[in-house]
Amino acid sequence: MNFQLWLLTGALISTAGLAQAQSSEALQARSWAASCAACHGTNGQAQPGMISLAGLPQEVTVQKMQDFKAGRMPAATIMHQLAKGYSDQQIVAIAAYFAAQKK
Repeated sequence: MNFQLWLLTGALISTAGLAQAQSSEALQARSWAASCAACHGTNGQAQPGMISLAGLPQEVTVQKMQDFKAGRMPAATIMHQLAKGYSDQQIVAIAAYFAAQKK
């Protein structure tokens, strides 16, 4: 019985650290994504007339952000400047955050 309790305790301790690491990464992505709220709405749920990011496939958002960052999109918005402020890893994290949001 003590062995089973020891084994269960070890499993719980090892997964607790993993959950904390994941939640800090998710919190960081949410923090980066917060700057999008002014135009694209809270959690990516935009008002009419603006593109909603909530629920968009991650690869679509990554591609659009990379296009803005590289200057392949028209400079009609502020997005080309904003995208340059993020690393490729940050863009992937932001896109994953919005993909996980409800439409």
